[in-house]
Amino acid sequence: MLGNRPATYAETNRDILRVLFKPSPLFILAWLVSVGCLVFGAYHWYRQIFWGLGTDGMNQASFWGTFIVTFVFWVGIGHAGTLISAILFLVRSKWRTGVYRASEAMTVFAVMTALLFPMLHLGRVWQVYWFFPYPNQRQLWVNFKSPLMWDVFAISTYFTVSAVFFFIGLIPDLAIVRDHNTGLIAKVYNVLALGWRGTNRQWRHFMAAYGFFAAFATPLVLSVHSVVSWDFAMATTAGWHSTLFPPYFVAGAIFSGCAMVITLLMPMSYFFGWKKYVNMWHYDALAKMCLLTSAILTYSYATEYFIGWYSQNPYEWEIFQWRATGELAWAFWLMIFCNCIAPLPLYFKKLRHNHIFLFIVTILINVGMWFERFNIVVSSTAHSFDPSMWRAYNPSFNEYAILIGSAGWFFFLFLSFSKTFPSVAMMEIKEMVAPPVRGGHHE
Repeated sequence: MLGNRPATYAETNRDILRVLFKPSPLFILAWLVSVGCLVFGAYHWYRQIFWGLGTDGMNQASFWGTFIVTFVFWVGIGHAGTLISAILFLVRSKWRTGVYRASEAMTVFAVMTALLFPMLHLGRVWQVYWFFPYPNQRQLWVNFKSPLMWDVFAISTYFTVSAVFFFIGLIPDLAIVRDHNTGLIAKVYNVLALGWRGTNRQWRHFMAAYGFFAAFATPLVLSVHSVVSWDFAMATTAGWHSTLFPPYFVAGAIFSGCAMVITLLMPMSYFFGWKKYVNMWHYDALAKMCLLTSAILTYSYATEYFIGWYSQNPYEWEIFQWRATGELAWAFWLMIFCNCIAPLPLYFKKLRHNHIFLFIVTILINVGMWFERFNIVVSSTAHSFDPSMWRAYNPSFNEYAILIGSAGWFFFLFLSFSKTFPSVAMMEIKEMVAPPVRGGHHE
């Protein structure tokens, strides 16, 4: 499970902490690229603030555009982290040990990225305080009947619980980092580790708190993206008003999240020399999760079309026909290829265990999941009930630049985390290696 030979406690510490003390040139290059993408996107956000939303391709019909598409995409990316860390912890699945720390970090940073997009879509970002439910000077109150307001509560709760759960799991490893440093850095890590000394009392409280937050976070995996799906399902717009959306969105979120975990961890394990700790055992399990959720999505796509035809509602059926044959059909068929066809070769173990092939498939999956949200958001608004309101929507370069900037922001946060904190849980890895024996081989 940990590679060809067992690792000792000291070897585990040395291998995982190496990137914190001596980052490779490739790591520094990746960090600089992420900063460059972030600056590129920030500049075009500045242009949007200066010139207004007219710099984007949105129009009166397609008034949500790629900003809300990308918002839903990043919220979905954040779901696999809680699935892997919380649910698999409760069922005591051993393969989670090597990947759950990076998955939890991915969850927190993906939600932080998603929260940028309502502000981007607002245009006048300085008025963002109107989003929050508090008594204000104009004696107005938010509309609690709006699914968009439900998002505020659901996502803020999910982010808070995930961040606390993430930090609690870090505490024992922060103490290890503290013990490998001196001076001011050691003091900073000691504060972050809350003075952890590994006593029996501390371990009992730690396990109780970790188990509680794992149980508390588990229903959030199902509830949060269900609430996000209600942004669409609660509307009467053709193509959206469906009870299929909550399970369909949850499956899609887990699908894209598991693919992103592989996309992040495969290069990291290769460049950091972590093959003993993050290896094909983990990738194989994640690939099987992708296969399962891909099958659920394929069934959901077929169900959408069957219900659209069977309902004999001309508006519903028109939307689904237009998605497959209209001017944006290329986006629909790209979604079908990436989400339904590209994962199918993973049924073969030989291909599933091919690192390059698996890496390419996970990238295709995330491309397909972005276009799934694009198809949902754009098709129903650009081609709604009144033909006089039909408008072609073509995202502008400014929107694509901000999308690239959001990816830069996400990878900047993730890579900065990897340089500052252990990305693999040393605490749980050590539970799977032989303990040190006085005078023996492992001392």
